[in-house]
Amino acid sequence: MTSWDIKPQGVQSQLKLTGERAGDVEHALNKLMSDMAEAAYAAGTAIPGSAAKVPSAAMQGPVATGQVPLSHRGSTGPVGAALSQYLEKRQTDLKSVAERIQAAILGAGKATNEYIQGDLEAAKQAQDAAKSVRLDQLKDAAGGAK
Repeated sequence: MTSWDIKPQGVQSQLKLTGERAGDVEHALNKLMSDMAEAAYAAGTAIPGSAAKVPSAAMQGPVATGQVPLSHRGSTGPVGAALSQYLEKRQTDLKSVAERIQAAILGAGKATNEYIQGDLEAAKQAQDAAKSVRLDQLKDAAGGAK
């Protein structure tokens, strides 16, 4: 018969480490958004020099989820618009990465808990079976001695 070789403490340790790394991924994605916003602002517009009324830096570049995208904020240059479109198209993929990490962590935790519960249930059943066998043997031995 095959058996599982799961060490719950090891799983817990790995899940904690994975959760920390997921935080690193989130930080990197936020930094990507910030850096691309700066790049979009630094790229400027296609309007020559003083003819452009340059909006503030806070109004340029790709923005975090839920905020108005760069392409909907008025005049931007072609580079800024391209960066914005790129991030808008990749937003679903980036969100999916975060959701998959979370699902994997939660799934592994749940599976480990089920494993532990199964082990406890199997141990209880074995213990109950052992008790009933001993009681039956004692009754048979006592009955046979009469």
